Amino acid sequence: MASDTNILRRKRKRRHKNAGHDRKVKQSRKSTLSAAELFAACGEPGQAAPTSN
Repeated sequence: MASDTNILRRKRKRRHKNAGHDRKVKQSRKSTLSAAELFAACGEPGQAAPTSN
């Protein structure tokens, strides 16, 4: 049977790893633009592109 100390060390290591993974997933979700946001500057389909001055 494993000792309580080893169980807690593994649990803490696993929780830290999962927390880091969750943080990265949340970060990547925010940094990815939706299609609407990505192509918003292009204007409506079938219309002339907006001119930049």
